[in-house]
Amino acid sequence: MTVPRANGIGSRLHVGVVSVLSAMIVAAAAPAAAQPKPEVPQYGGTLTTSTVHPTISVQTWDPADWNWKNAQDTGPFYEGLLSGDLTKAKRLGGKHTFVADAWIPTEAVRGELAESWEWKENPMRLEVKLRKGVKFPEKPGVMKSRELVAEDVVFSYKRMDSSPKKIPTYYDHIERVDAKDSHTVVFTFKKFSAEWDYRFGWGQYSLIMPKEVADAGASNWKNLNGTGPYMLTAHVASSQSTYVRNPDYWDSIVIGGQSYKLPFTDRLIYRPMKDEAAQHAALRTGKLDMLQSVRWSSVEELKKNVPQLQWSRHLSMSAPVLAMRVDQKPFDDVRVRRALNMAVNKQEIAKAFYGGQAEVLAYPQHPDYIGYYEPLNAMPESVRDLYTYNPERAKKLLAEAGHPNGFTFTVQVCACSPNTMDLLPMITAYLEKVGVKVIIKPMEVGAFVSTITNKTHAAGTLMDMGLTNPTTALRKSFLTGQRWNLSLWSDAEFDKRIDAMYEERDLARRQQMVRDMTKTVLDTAAFVWLPSPYVHTAWWPWVKNYGGELRGAGERAAPIYARVWIDQAMKKKMGF
Repeated sequence: MTVPRANGIGSRLHVGVVSVLSAMIVAAAAPAAAQPKPEVPQYGGTLTTSTVHPTISVQTWDPADWNWKNAQDTGPFYEGLLSGDLTKAKRLGGKHTFVADAWIPTEAVRGELAESWEWKENPMRLEVKLRKGVKFPEKPGVMKSRELVAEDVVFSYKRMDSSPKKIPTYYDHIERVDAKDSHTVVFTFKKFSAEWDYRFGWGQYSLIMPKEVADAGASNWKNLNGTGPYMLTAHVASSQSTYVRNPDYWDSIVIGGQSYKLPFTDRLIYRPMKDEAAQHAALRTGKLDMLQSVRWSSVEELKKNVPQLQWSRHLSMSAPVLAMRVDQKPFDDVRVRRALNMAVNKQEIAKAFYGGQAEVLAYPQHPDYIGYYEPLNAMPESVRDLYTYNPERAKKLLAEAGHPNGFTFTVQVCACSPNTMDLLPMITAYLEKVGVKVIIKPMEVGAFVSTITNKTHAAGTLMDMGLTNPTTALRKSFLTGQRWNLSLWSDAEFDKRIDAMYEERDLARRQQMVRDMTKTVLDTAAFVWLPSPYVHTAWWPWVKNYGGELRGAGERAAPIYARVWIDQAMKKKMGF
C-alpha cells in the first residue's frame, strides 16, 4: 500500500531497528516473562449500551441527511472503506485510545471494506481494491443477498455528494469516482486533501449502502441493510434500537492464536435516556452493561455504590463554547468578544464546577493531537489574556466599544446536554458582574440543530462542540459558510490558509500551519472559550475484550461492540 508520507521516515526506521536489536539482546540475556493466557471468547448473549451520546435518540436513518450522529445509529449495519485498527489499542499494548470522535492517525487505519489502496499520479487518483466475498444479507421485500461490488461504493458516494444537505466543500477535492471493475474503485482527485481518508474512508459521511435500500426508502428503519456485523430488527423511537447478529458477516478476530468469527454477541441494544438518574439506575441494576459517558460529578457515588464496575477516563472530545454571532451587533466588535472572555473565570470553572477534572485549553486542538496541540503557555500574550479573569479590563473594553452599561442578549442551549445546561447559569453570573445580561433559551435537539443549519440561531449559542480531528476543528467552525460555523466568522485570507493546509502533503509543515491558524482563531475571540471536562466510561466486569474504547471509525462504535463478548456465567453469578 502506498500513501503520501511526511519526511523523516528513514531516521525513524533506523531508530526502530536499533531498538529492536537492543530488545533482542536483552531478551537473550533474561528469561522471557510469562504472558497471561488470553480468555476464551464466548458467543451469545446481549450487549446493552447507552452509547457515547446517552441523551440523544436517533435523528435520522438516512446517511444523505448529513447528520453527524447517523453513523452511530447505522454503524452496526453500514460500513466504510476504512476503519480504525483496534489491535493497536492501548489495552493491547498499542498507542491509541480510540476515543476521538473523528481522528485516527494514519498508522492506526485499517481496511474495512477496502482490502488495499494505492496512490497513483497523472492524474492524481486513489485505487481501492474491495474485499471479495463481502455480502449484503437478504432483506425480505428490499433485496436478496448479494456480494458487495464497486458500483455500491460509487452509488453511495454520488448519493451523498448530490444531497442538498451536504456539508459545503466536503468533497470538492474529488473530480469523480468510478468503478474500474467489479472490485476496484478509482477516486480521481482535483487536488490532494489531507483528510482524504476521513472524508470518504472512515468518517461520519462515508458509509456504503446498497441502491436497493435507497430505492425502498433509506429513512425507514424497516428497509435498512448493510454489510456490517449486525442487522437492525426493531426500533422504538426515543427508547431502544435492537440489532441482531449478522450470520454472514465477513470479519474475524485473532485471540490467543485462534481466529474467531465476529460478532460475538447475538444482540446489540442501544438505549438512549435523557435523564442522568435513569442512566445511573439502569447501570447499577445491570440493565445497562456499559454507560459510556459519565460526568465526573457522578463517578464517586457510582464507585461507592457499585464497586464492581470497571472504569476508564478521558478528556472530552467535545468542548463547551459560547459562540457569539459576529454578523450581529454588538459581537461584530472584537472588543466586546474579548471582554466577555475576560469576564468569565475559566480557572474557577475548571476547579469549582468540574472539581478540578478539566483542562482550561483543549479546543480547537485537543492535547491528544500530538504535533498539532500547543499549551496555553505557548500562546501569544493576546491569547493568554482571554484566559485570564479580569472583570475590570472587561468593563473597560465594553465602555470603549460603546456599552458602558452593558447589554442583553439571548443564548440558546440544547436541553440534550446536562453539562451545558448546568454550566450556563454560572456563565451568566460572571457576565452579569460586568453588566451583560443573558436570556436563556433551552431547546430540544431537533429544533436546536435546525436553527444552526438554517442560520437562524440566537446571538449566543452554548453547546458542546466536537473537535472531530485537528484539521476539521478549524474548517467546520471557522471556514466561511460551514454548517457548524456558529459565530458566522468569515475571513477570506483565513479561508485561503485552510485550503493551503489541506493541500499540504508534508505532515510537519501541515502541523505548523494548523498551530498557526489555531492561534489566529483563538485570538479572534469569536467564542467564549471554556474548559473541557474529563469524562468517564463504566462497564460491568462481564463485558470482556473491552477497555474504554468509544469509537472505531468516526462516530461508529460498532467495530468495538462486535469484538466484545459477555461472560454469561459471571453475569449470572453476580445476580443478573
